[in-house]
Amino acid sequence: MSQFSHSKYQAFKPVALSQRQWPSNTITHAPQWCSVDLRDGNQALIEPMSVEQKQRLFALLIKLGFKQIEVGFPAASTTDYDFVRWLIETNQIPDDVSIQVLTQARPALIAKTFEALKGAKNAIVHLYNSTSKVQRDKVFKLDKAGIIEIAVKGARELQQHADCNPDTNWQFQYSPESFTGTELDFAVDICNAVVAEWRPKASQKIILNLPATVEMSTPNIYADQIEWFIHHIDHREDLIISQHTHNDRGCGIAAAELGQLAGADRVEGTLLGNGERTGNMDIVTMAMNLYSQGIDPQLNLADVDEIVQVVKFCTQLPVHPRHPYVGELVFTAFSGSHQDAIKKCLDIQQPEQHWDVAYLPIDPADLGRDYQEVIRINSQSGKGGIAYILDKDYGIQLPRWALIEFSAVVQQDAEQSGEEISPDKIWQLFQRQYLQQQRAYQLANYQVNYEQQEQVQVLLERDQEQFQIKASGNGALAAFVNGLAQQFNIEIEVLDYNEHALSKGAEAEAVCYIQAKIAGKRYLGVAIDKDILTASLKATLCALNQELCQQPIGEPA
Repeated sequence: MSQFSHSKYQAFKPVALSQRQWPSNTITHAPQWCSVDLRDGNQALIEPMSVEQKQRLFALLIKLGFKQIEVGFPAASTTDYDFVRWLIETNQIPDDVSIQVLTQARPALIAKTFEALKGAKNAIVHLYNSTSKVQRDKVFKLDKAGIIEIAVKGARELQQHADCNPDTNWQFQYSPESFTGTELDFAVDICNAVVAEWRPKASQKIILNLPATVEMSTPNIYADQIEWFIHHIDHREDLIISQHTHNDRGCGIAAAELGQLAGADRVEGTLLGNGERTGNMDIVTMAMNLYSQGIDPQLNLADVDEIVQVVKFCTQLPVHPRHPYVGELVFTAFSGSHQDAIKKCLDIQQPEQHWDVAYLPIDPADLGRDYQEVIRINSQSGKGGIAYILDKDYGIQLPRWALIEFSAVVQQDAEQSGEEISPDKIWQLFQRQYLQQQRAYQLANYQVNYEQQEQVQVLLERDQEQFQIKASGNGALAAFVNGLAQQFNIEIEVLDYNEHALSKGAEAEAVCYIQAKIAGKRYLGVAIDKDILTASLKATLCALNQELCQQPIGEPA
């Protein structure tokens, strides 16, 4: 048999849930969030966080608005213990924030945990033990009764320690670890036994956390498990049903969202999904998914660049450029058709309207991103992106016929370099092609006589030589074209003309675009000047220079 053989695996068994409700439900509000970056995320790092990194990450989590933060496993780690004490003794924890700590169901560890929490105002003690069939049979070699006994004894220890420390507002949490690999009826039995020890009440609800410690099934089956559990657990009204999904199948976020549809109240996860194996559920992505549907995520994610910077510093892990919402390329369009659609939508999007822009599910500005990140140019790009950058960065509003020609200049440069073309490079190409032509005829001076038919007298310069042109025509521009045609013995016809101001006020400059047919070929001429007539004459000369100087597209003459 081949070593790569699917036959060694078996499909995950579906849940017998004949009248499931979750597929018809809609998410209308954010869940309770609990960050586990400092515990679950930290234990997954090659090099666990230093004290400085933990302090910086905790400060970020507070700034983002988390009200529940799992800060460590103080009974199992001196570093975690010291960090919890630092948080409490230096008053780092806001009054409306609960720190959460993890402990196994072992008396010595529980005692150490409460010692670490002494003096805390609000604390969640998170008790867990493994319940899955594979863990029972192959790791602990205990039957179901033996596993329940471990959990119940641990729950009893927690209650006794809490009773001895009444100054802290205690909340208890229990996780049947590897819930997704645990028979549902047994998961209910062990959770009911723990809840019975803790005697839940509406004023202080118990958290039952149902972790997909290893993601073993499609997200819909996880949702079925959540719904089945909720329908069979005792004291549902006094419980908070929590999720802790992992990403082994790449569906951790989908599983958490469907679990919320199935009735879960709370979600544990990490910023940007750091965690063991393929990671924990990414809270930033799930929260922004809610945001994109018009739901307040109850977290302030307006500065994603700060989030990325702090997470990278604390985890020493890179962030993929295509990571949802936060990656440096997630709002970037290289495709020409995408760029054109984005530009057209942005041109008409009004601040008071609901966001409705092609290819952009949310407004990048909401996350502190500049629109310059949206449209970037390479050899796959088209006219829309180039037009957007010229307009946004330089005020150049090319008419479509002008855009068609200039896009060929950019395309050729991109294909030759094989690299992305920056906005600065696009502007350099534009200037070189039209505004700063080399070895070209320049307009030195001109006069217009408006008596009868307009006459122009123009002085041109090239390579320190001067040429004088005199001609008449129906307008100064027409006279200039006639004079150029006579001087250079060439056919010139102006096909199109556009102009607009680059700025406002008395000192405003104007830009002029002229499409001219010269010797049977079409050329675009562009010029900028405070005087619009001067700009139009320079633009005409710009078009002629491209024919006279035989300047290939994209290359200086």
